[in-house]
Amino acid sequence: MDKLKDALHQAYAGEAKAALRLKLYAEKAEKEGYPQIAKLFRVISFSEEIHGTRALRMLREIKDTQANLEASFESETKVAGVAYDSFIKIAEEKGDRTSSTYFSQSRDVEETHAKLYKEAMDHFMEQRETTYYVCKVCGYVSDGVLPDVCPVCGAGKEQFVGFG
Repeated sequence: MDKLKDALHQAYAGEAKAALRLKLYAEKAEKEGYPQIAKLFRVISFSEEIHGTRALRMLREIKDTQANLEASFESETKVAGVAYDSFIKIAEEKGDRTSSTYFSQSRDVEETHAKLYKEAMDHFMEQRETTYYVCKVCGYVSDGVLPDVCPVCGAGKEQFVGFG
């Protein structure tokens, strides 16, 4: 990878991390009773998203929808099958059950993401309408059915957010 492309990848990754971190900081500030500071964190998070979006566009990684589905499927498959397995091994070697559980659940959820992308690719032209339900605890995504209990982490249905 050339230096410019590497720099753009680093900028994108850094901005994406900052945007997420600042959203969580905003939630914390809001809970602690600091609405103006929460607003500041949200505003700067949005700004960081703009920076990350610009870097990603400059990398020309946003293609047509079918290519984006294929790239997303490949990414989820790679993360689930390679990265998280090695993360789980590291956590288990350290005896850190909390991290091992987090990595295991994340791997399982990434596999679900890959299945959802694959289904979307298989039915690309149909554009079927569905409601997705996302577990706020582990990130599991259910397609069309609100589970009574999350199959990955065991959270109850009240822990799901619907996207219709």
